[in-house]
Amino acid sequence: MRLGGPVFEKHTDPADWIAELKRLGYSAAFCPVGAEASDDEVAGYARAARAADVVIAEVGAWSNPLDPDDAKRREAIEHNRRQLALADRVGARCCVNVSGSRGAERWAGPHVDNLTDETFDLIVETVRKIIDDVKPTRTFYTLETMPWMYPDSADSYLRLIEAVDRDRFAAHLDPVNLISSPQRYFRNAEVIRDCFAKLAPHIKSCHAKDIKLAEKLTTHLDEVRPGLGALDYRTFLTELDRLDADTPLMLEHLPSAEAYAAGAEAIRRTARAIGVTIQ
Repeated sequence: MRLGGPVFEKHTDPADWIAELKRLGYSAAFCPVGAEASDDEVAGYARAARAADVVIAEVGAWSNPLDPDDAKRREAIEHNRRQLALADRVGARCCVNVSGSRGAERWAGPHVDNLTDETFDLIVETVRKIIDDVKPTRTFYTLETMPWMYPDSADSYLRLIEAVDRDRFAAHLDPVNLISSPQRYFRNAEVIRDCFAKLAPHIKSCHAKDIKLAEKLTTHLDEVRPGLGALDYRTFLTELDRLDADTPLMLEHLPSAEAYAAGAEAIRRTARAIGVTIQ
């Protein structure tokens, strides 16, 4: 597998970007340019990544394509089109977003209508529209697994893949986002194995985080740095090791470069302990 994360140091060209990735020991990266970048700039970063054996893991399309405000929903869908097109231009493994929330307060937040049949159908319609409008040939459109919106399990992801019925729709796995109860928390190795058993052929990129159950009422789960929580990284890395060797594992949501370095080392330490190779 590949390990990657954000680059904190500013870079002015592909050479600087690659040098910083190598300094951090990353062989996978988030897309370093935006949709407004020229074709020449995008091609330059893509060439540099290939020459340095760096995989561009994903292009984020973070927005709410299910926003109840029609204008905001149209804007979000257009943003997803642009980002998917960028992923195709740069040769990223995927473009990733959440499916969206039916609420207006938080773009990726919980809402009473999120986990309904009506919303499932709306997600299918929206994903098809984005893919059909862009017609990507080199990348895939994916939805990040989430605790309070679809896909919220391996089974609901499979349902979405079958319902969307597009070759360029694939899976993005963040197992921490699926740990939404004490039952899943204490049996998270089973949750991870279930995801890989059902989604392995579809997984294009993964996120690396950790999770900790607080000892207070009511149930409270905190996202923490890899190595400080209860996610079974031995199982996670073992399952990842069975996939395509270029499958990225991307660190995210940490507050500093030092925290990212510590999280990366915790993952590498676990990989060494179980005999798994990280490129």
